[in-house]
Parts: sequence; C-alpha cells; structure tokens
Amino acid sequence: MLRACAIRYGTSWDKCLPYAEFSYNNGYQATRRNRRLKLCTARGEKRGIWDDIIRDAERQLRIVRENLRVARSGREVMPMDLSFKVDDHVYLKVSPMRGIRRFNMKGKLAPRYIGPFKIPEKKGKVAYRPELPPGLSCVHDVFHVSQLKKCLRVPEEQAPLEGLEVREDRLTREHPVKILDTSERNTRNKKIKMCRVRWSHHTKREATWEREDE
Repeated sequence: MLRACAIRYGTSWDKCLPYAEFSYNNGYQATRRNRRLKLCTARGEKRGIWDDIIRDAERQLRIVRENLRVARSGREVMPMDLSFKVDDHVYLKVSPMRGIRRFNMKGKLAPRYIGPFKIPEKKGKVAYRPELPPGLSCVHDVFHVSQLKKCLRVPEEQAPLEGLEVREDRLTREHPVKILDTSERNTRNKKIKMCRVRWSHHTKREATWEREDE
C-alpha cells in the first residue's frame, strides 16, 4: 500500500505515510467485515479509555458520600430519639477493667450494664439523674442518655451489687477466679504458656485465654 501511494503521488515513501495510514484505517477489512477505525474506536471517532474510569470513580465516590451521610445522620439522631420519663427504670452502662495492664484496651473492655435504677429527676433534654445505691456514691449521678438503657423487666429484679467494684470513671475491676485449662503456643523463637481464665462476674463460657506471665 505504501509503495502504491509513492508511485501514484510521485514522491518519497516517508511523505506518503499519512495517506497509507488513512487508507488502511478507513478501508474495509474483509476478515473483520468492517473498517478498522470503527472497530478500534466503536464509532469511528477517537475516544479515551479514561472516560469510563472517571465515570466509575465518580459513581463510587457518590456511593461513599451517601453512606457517610446516612451514618452521620444516624449517629446524630440516635441519642436524641431515646428518652425516658420520670419513675422509669434504666440500666447504667459501665466498662469492665481486668487489672491495671488492661486499662483502656478495647479487646478486653466489653460493655456491661448494672441496675436497674429508678429515675426521679430529668436534667435538661438528654441528661438524667438515677437513684444510685450508697455503694456507688463515688460516681457522678448525672448521665447522658447514651449511657443508659431502658429496663424492660420487673423493677424488683435488681442485680446484686455485692462484690462489684465501681470506680469514679465507671470502670468495674475484675479479678481472675479460676484457671480452667492450659496450653502452649509455639512461636518462631519460643514457647508461650497460655491459661484459660474465668473472670469475676462472668460465666464459664466467657472465659478468655491469657498469657501465664501476665
């Protein structure tokens, strides 16, 4: 094709390259039964592959923004939707603390509730003052609504507080009661002895594996 163009126009072959390219791209391809330019560009025009990538990225960004908006709206509205009346009974949310080494460790601080306690007074729109027993006199007696849980049981069925140590920051101190089982875990350099410990105020099913040296 390039030789035919050079002979037809009577010039050098390098100047005939644009003609040969145009003829090849727009000529009918017998094997493909269509023009090469249309097969490569879908409509005979130049189109970048970045258009589809950009559209897909924008669609994903819209989905992420919508999910964030829904999550933020739910987080802001949820505490305001929860409310209690005077003389209602609620549970107080506390966090268990298993020794000083586990202070502020999320893996060992599962939320728990104590009570129920009667609400004789409401402070503002989202704060309440429940009746706390003398054993919790060290705890500030005004709580946000997010720290309370509505009691659906009979108020007389109050959980005993004997042996439950509650600090000023509403952390309950827990102690190991019994070692249920032992095992060894092999690492690359040494062996670690593990103990399955049952903690105070927990059942046997809630026992956790702890290192013996801790």
